[in-house]
Order: sequence, then structure tokens, then C-alpha cells
Amino acid sequence: MPRRITFEHAAAMLRSRDALVATGITDRQLRALVASETLMRVHRGFYVDGDSWRELWAEGRHLLQVISHARSSPGESPAFMQMSAGVLWGLPLYRVPDGIVHALIQGTRHTRTVAGIARHDIDVAENDIVERHGLRCTSLARTVFDMVRTMSPEAATSAADAALRMVAVSGQAQDAVAAEQWRDDVLRLAAPGLRGVRKVRWAVGFADGRAQLPGESVSRLQLSRLGFRDVDLQVHVVGAEGDNYFMDFGFPRSRMFGEFDGEGKYLEPELRATPTPADAVVAEKRREDDVRGVTGWGVRRWGGIHIRSADALGARLTAFGIRPPG
Repeated sequence: MPRRITFEHAAAMLRSRDALVATGITDRQLRALVASETLMRVHRGFYVDGDSWRELWAEGRHLLQVISHARSSPGESPAFMQMSAGVLWGLPLYRVPDGIVHALIQGTRHTRTVAGIARHDIDVAENDIVERHGLRCTSLARTVFDMVRTMSPEAATSAADAALRMVAVSGQAQDAVAAEQWRDDVLRLAAPGLRGVRKVRWAVGFADGRAQLPGESVSRLQLSRLGFRDVDLQVHVVGAEGDNYFMDFGFPRSRMFGEFDGEGKYLEPELRATPTPADAVVAEKRREDDVRGVTGWGVRRWGGIHIRSADALGARLTAFGIRPPG
């Protein structure tokens, strides 16, 4: 099961060539370690343990690439943008295969990719360049703007939901005023004629910070494609003994709750509230029984394989008797 890492963890994982040589490793041995994938070369002069690399989600791998590019840059590092700024902000990269680092570099005549970094010379307002973890990058609004206009709808929805969650959600409630301000901040960048502006307007309007994970965001997108318009998010249910539960989706017409059941909620320590995966399964079963008992509604689940397309999720829901309005 892939795992997530923090910026601090990523920074500690990176090992420079000089540091490796200082331990007695020769250049020949270093090449052999890379050839066997015992070490992974992240960027020129920077490496990470191969097993650790293979355990990471795309966001963690790209974060390592960004940090290594910053460390290898002479003088002040460039300002990172697009997905590279996204990982500094903690935004997800849902099924984004591109490992190229993106940065603003003034004086470049056009976008060029050199040594694994795409150099963009575009106009970005001074107040849209900020610092995250000591590295320069685009602001959250500018980062979302650049990401959503260059990504698939699924990745764009995941990133926009996560960004909105950062600025407008406390617990499971979304602050309408803060959400509207965030939308204004992103849309002010959508000048007519720019590539992808229509996608930005759609993604920002569709965004909902109550979606807690990319799987929930993509579920929202597929449900919309299927024609569902009456779906509630993070539905509050009070259990028989006063416990507070929040169900991912509510389908009032079908009297059903829907839960995106990603493996992470059971296997990743930072996503579960119990000591072990087995404890998480038992707790989830008790939660579901309690919800069924107090509401009389059913609980239906789906996973990552079911959100790969609208048709796949539609077939899963139809099997449960959950259908969009006729």
C-alpha cells in the first residue's frame, strides 16, 4: 500500500552524492546501487532508498523531485508552479503520471524542458509568489489555476476540492463566505483567451471542500456525470449512544448512504483513528451498524476500481438500487 510523506520526511529521505561518498561509497558502487534500484536517482546528485521510493504515492515522489531540484539550483532556487507547487501545498496528484518539475524562470523564450525541469517564462503577479517550507512557489489560488487548466477533470476536481478544503472547511462544515472568496481569488486569474480558462471556471464552480480524499472527489465527479443532483455530502448522523458520524454521501430518494471505501482508511496510519487495520475494520462495522439502526437507511460502499469511469460507478450503484433521477 503506497504511503504519504510530509515535506520534512521527504527532505530527510534525500541523500546527496557527496554525503554518500563521505560514507565510503565509490562512484562505481553508486552506479551499481542505482542500476540494481537499491538507490533511486531522483535528480542529478540526489538519491533516495529504492524501497522507500516504491512505497510512495505520486505526490511523495514528486515532492522529492522538487526538493532535489531546489537543492541543486545555484543561488536562489526557482519559483515552482503547477503540480510542483501543488505538492508543496499538499494538493493531490490523482493519476498524474508526469514527473517533470515545473518552475518559473524569467528570460526563457518559451517553455523548455531541461534536465527534468520544465522552465516557464510567464507573467505571474508578485503577490502570487509565496514561500512554502522555505521554497518559493505560486500562491494557492495561482497553483490551483495552473493545475486545473492542464489536468484531467478527475485530477482537477481532486486538486480543487483539496485546496478549497484548506481555506474554507472546519471539521465537516464548509464556510460559504470563505469558499466564495476562494473562488473569486482563482477566477480573477482567468483572463479571456488563456488556454484552459473554461475548465478553470467549471472546476472552481464544481469544487466542494467537504470531499476529504481524492476518491471522494472523483466519486462526486462521476455521480455528476451520471445525473445525480440530490446527493448530500458529509451527512451528519448521531448514533444511539450520542456518537457523531459523517457519511460520505447521502441519497435521499433511495434512503441510502454511500461510502468511498479506499484502502487508505484502513491501512494508512495517518488516515485511521485506530491502532491497527483490524481495529479499523471492526470500528467501521460498528459505525455502520449504528448508522443503520438509528436511521433505517442502508449503507453501500464502492472503491477505487468503481470510480475509474461513470459507467463503472453507475453499474455499482444500480446493483444497490441507487439510481439518478429519471
